[in-house]
Amino acid sequence: MSTTSDKSAGRVGAPAPYRDPSRGLDTRPPSSGAPRPTEPSFVDSVSLIAGREITMRLRSKAFVISTGVLMLAVLASVVLGSIFGGQTETTKVAVVAGATAVVDGNEALEAVPVADETAAEQLLRDGEVDAIVAPAASEPLGIIVTGLDSPPTDVARALSVQPTIELLEPAAVDPTLAYLVAFGFGIVFFMSALTFGTTIAQSVVEEKQTRVVEILLSTTTARALLTGKVIGNSVLAFGQILAIAALAILGLMLTGQRVLLGGLGSSVIWFIVFFAIGFVMLAALFAATAAMVSRAEDIGSVTTPVTMLVMIPYFLVIFFNDNPTVLAIMSYVPFSAPVGMPMRVFLGTAEWWEPFVSLAILLTTTALAVLVGERIYRNSLLMTGARVPLGEALRG
Repeated sequence: MSTTSDKSAGRVGAPAPYRDPSRGLDTRPPSSGAPRPTEPSFVDSVSLIAGREITMRLRSKAFVISTGVLMLAVLASVVLGSIFGGQTETTKVAVVAGATAVVDGNEALEAVPVADETAAEQLLRDGEVDAIVAPAASEPLGIIVTGLDSPPTDVARALSVQPTIELLEPAAVDPTLAYLVAFGFGIVFFMSALTFGTTIAQSVVEEKQTRVVEILLSTTTARALLTGKVIGNSVLAFGQILAIAALAILGLMLTGQRVLLGGLGSSVIWFIVFFAIGFVMLAALFAATAAMVSRAEDIGSVTTPVTMLVMIPYFLVIFFNDNPTVLAIMSYVPFSAPVGMPMRVFLGTAEWWEPFVSLAILLTTTALAVLVGERIYRNSLLMTGARVPLGEALRG
């Protein structure tokens, strides 16, 4: 008489059980019928890590505050540029018949013709004009300028005869305006690179200190982890730069600085391109150096060289924005090119081919920095305790 198990074993299509002759047991591992999970691809891992970095940064108050500070700095630069950019408003004056020839052709004055001095005085008391220009035969110049409650010195200055002024080496851009543009490029590069670079370094050390990185490396590779961090933070930094550029362009349009907008447009585009590539280089170096330590207290000591590479261009462009030699050197050094070359484009001292040569040098340096940074990051990530020496991190 057959048992139920025997009937199952003899059923067509059912696998025959394996029995250990020595133990009389079925030692075949049970099959659930479900497919084994596959490991995520490199692209999937990078996408997940980058998305996680973006989400964490957007929820960070420090990121929101730093972005707000940068926006205010850019807006202040635009407003100050409007004040010191040499844009002046014309002064309205009531011109009595007989004095029209004195005011005609004067770009600083807007003439409002009137029939007599009575009508001119009425406009002055109503605030429609700032002064009155009337003929006066008894005066040496043949005219008299009348104000309401204070001397109209701006009108007198506009009517005064000035000698022709010539410059042997005229500046293409107003020095004050050039300083403001240099300050804008420098502070945006400095704040964005330092903020996101420090964030990457802290994230690396935090994952290493809490051993979370060991769990992450069980499902992905160190290269994918580093790539995801760099891409995620680069997207945020690039988005921040685009927002700042849009705010600057909008501010220039609203303040009537359309002439400056035309000259600043190409330099802003080059700044965005150079910053996007340069930040990838800096982000890889920040992550690599941070992986060499296991405590948050040690981040500053290992990332100081990279931080100096961010600070030096900022101070150079602030103090030497009017020095063509220093700017020319900065425009070809990879770590300062994101500031130096756009500044030269704005000043008009760079030839058309120079930004492309500088960009090629920056691309080559970035590729080399990413390769070296990935090696240091991979070899140091699982080493805990004391700081990993640079030579050991490179050798693995």
